[in-house]
Amino acid sequence: MLTATVVPDVTGLDKRFDYLVPDHLRQRIAVGSMVRVPLHGRRVAGWVVRLGEPDPAVSGDRLLPIAAWSGFGPSPEVIELATWAAHRWVAGRLRPLLATASPHRAVRELPTPGTKPVPVVPSAAGVGRLLADGGGVIRVCPSDDLFDLVLDAVGEGSTLVVHPSVDAARQLAERVRRSGRTAALLPGNWAVAAGGAADVVLGGRSAVWATVADLRRIVVLDEHDEALQEERTPTWHARDVAIERARRLGIPCVLVSPSPTVSALHWSGRRWMRPEPEAERAGWPEVVVVDRRDDEPWKRSLVSSPLIEAIRDRSKRVVCVHNVVGRARLLACRQCRTLLRCERCDAAVAQRDDGALGCARCDSSRPPVCQACGSAALATVKPGVTRLRDELEAAAARPVLAVSGSSSETGHLVGADVFVGTEAVLHRVGEADVVALLDLDAELLAPRYRAAEQALALCVRAARLLGPRARGGLLLVQTTMPEHEVIRALRDADPGVVARAEAARRRMLGLPPFGALARVSGPGASAFVAGLDVPAAADGDGYLVRASTWDELAEHLGAVERPADRLRVEVDPARR
Repeated sequence: MLTATVVPDVTGLDKRFDYLVPDHLRQRIAVGSMVRVPLHGRRVAGWVVRLGEPDPAVSGDRLLPIAAWSGFGPSPEVIELATWAAHRWVAGRLRPLLATASPHRAVRELPTPGTKPVPVVPSAAGVGRLLADGGGVIRVCPSDDLFDLVLDAVGEGSTLVVHPSVDAARQLAERVRRSGRTAALLPGNWAVAAGGAADVVLGGRSAVWATVADLRRIVVLDEHDEALQEERTPTWHARDVAIERARRLGIPCVLVSPSPTVSALHWSGRRWMRPEPEAERAGWPEVVVVDRRDDEPWKRSLVSSPLIEAIRDRSKRVVCVHNVVGRARLLACRQCRTLLRCERCDAAVAQRDDGALGCARCDSSRPPVCQACGSAALATVKPGVTRLRDELEAAAARPVLAVSGSSSETGHLVGADVFVGTEAVLHRVGEADVVALLDLDAELLAPRYRAAEQALALCVRAARLLGPRARGGLLLVQTTMPEHEVIRALRDADPGVVARAEAARRRMLGLPPFGALARVSGPGASAFVAGLDVPAAADGDGYLVRASTWDELAEHLGAVERPADRLRVEVDPARR
């Protein structure tokens, strides 16, 4: 008698059930198979996660047979990886992960691998060196074409390439095919990847869960990009899944980015590469820093003199970025004009209901006085977005188009030469001569432990729009903190400046990757954190829970019974 343990594809049902495997399906059913099973009087889809003898405690007469085999699903290796991830991100359930790893349409046959071309020999000076060392981090320039790097990683077996942008992955797949190699673009070519008929398997963040026959290496492009992290719970990160998958398979993993994160560099140790300094500088646009320390914050307009000069030049296409979504509320000292920051972690502080200044990043508080001169005369800095477009239009003497994430498609951008909006404008406008980051301080001082990394990532997006230095583009950055590590990194074309400063700060505060962090929210959050053995700090409408390692965090959060009320657990939250 052969039984199968099945995870039903039913939302909210986080259980496993045993079923009998009928004789006529024994040749079809395997671990990972997608099946149809009877459940509460109806047939539902599900995944087989175990095959074996029946549980002695359960009578075989009570088990129902599997109704049908639907097709191929995640491989046993991917199911084991999903089991690990369910623990790592405190999901407590496999279903969301298995759904991500499964084909969108039933796959009942897998293609037979054809004869592949002679493997490309990776160059000793490129990604090949890291592949030989077991993987690592490659720092590139924002304007670099990553196609050659992808092709350099191709060898025997299949190479899995994960990109935060599905559109960019599609373009890479087309170029791989034109080069004479075979490519499978996910999710559409799931069967091709599973059958081992592709040299390169490409896709967005979900591609990291792809079933790939003869997988030999994993490459994650733009490792710094937030789009690699799942927004829904479980909040898994494609970078971390790729690293663990490569470790389990004993294959190299290569992370590529113009601004590698502290987490990536911490994992890689000494296994990393960067361009030569002169080549890296040439790969970044020219940077002009507008020092606004002498301007009165409460009277300051974001339309500075260097910006006016740029937008009045009708030969230039100018993009102005004012990323107001989720930015910190800034306070300034009326006497010495210093922006108020946390003395412990350097983030912006806001005034609480009791009058004290509180930091949302490390939860410290202090009296409402300036840290520089001790004055209690404070002002709130509130630049207005609606007023900003009008100011720009008046200064430029030409139309200014506002662009946001809710704007319509790019067709309405034709004919415009000056744009203003959130960072969405960097994705909507194809190219520019000048990109102005009007208020980078709002990003640098955001109450998030990743604030510096995220600010640098914003600069990378801007730099890609402008192209390399030889093209003549200009990145104009307005700030009151010209000595901040992000500004120094832009001036020196050396993102490592940020990584070194961030690593030291996070090590001191016990923040990832030197500690573990989760945010618990929802109506059931209070009851849930009350049962934890570790302290939980209030964080707006939720709580922040810390531990020394991810395993320890998972053990603590997994040991508490979930309340009946809705609960959201974000492990390593992106915006905290």
